[in-house]
Amino acid sequence: MPAKTDHDARRRDVSAAVWRVVAEGGFGALTLRSVAAELGASTGLVTHYFGSKQQLIRHALELAEERTRALIPELTDLRTALAAVLPTTPEATEISRVWVSSWDVALAEPELRDLERARYRRWRTRLRPLVIKAQSVGDLPPGDPGDLATGLAAFAHGLVVQALFDPTTYTPKRQLRILDTHLAGLRPSD
Repeated sequence: MPAKTDHDARRRDVSAAVWRVVAEGGFGALTLRSVAAELGASTGLVTHYFGSKQQLIRHALELAEERTRALIPELTDLRTALAAVLPTTPEATEISRVWVSSWDVALAEPELRDLERARYRRWRTRLRPLVIKAQSVGDLPPGDPGDLATGLAAFAHGLVVQALFDPTTYTPKRQLRILDTHLAGLRPSD
């Protein structure tokens, strides 16, 4: 009698292989064949769970979203939230590499572009109450909290990109110092 396959465990294995492929080679490296090779299995096994490259891409983006949420589960203050997205740890660096790599495929595909637009909207929405809190204690200037959240998200992601391309110059310690300098520069003078 053949052994019963644990489909949930197998799907987790395939998901882990998808993540490793994307984290190492970006979305350009993500193919049914590359995931199968990473898994040490046939492409038939991979297509059992993901029938196309598009499904693999969507799944990789879902994994990135899950890992990002796990990295920053509870946002209590603005500085902590912004620091959490910087590539200051191996895990955060891997997640950042995946997100930056995803931009190319998301810009080329309308459905993925819509998913990314929604993801950025969620990120700004999560930052907004932290901006309001910082404004209320005088750490940020008055003004539209949505605009400030957008600017801070853009600043953090710009620093992410610089750190990914030049990790020797933008060490974790320096990234945090740059973040602190930026936030201090936004503080209204008395």
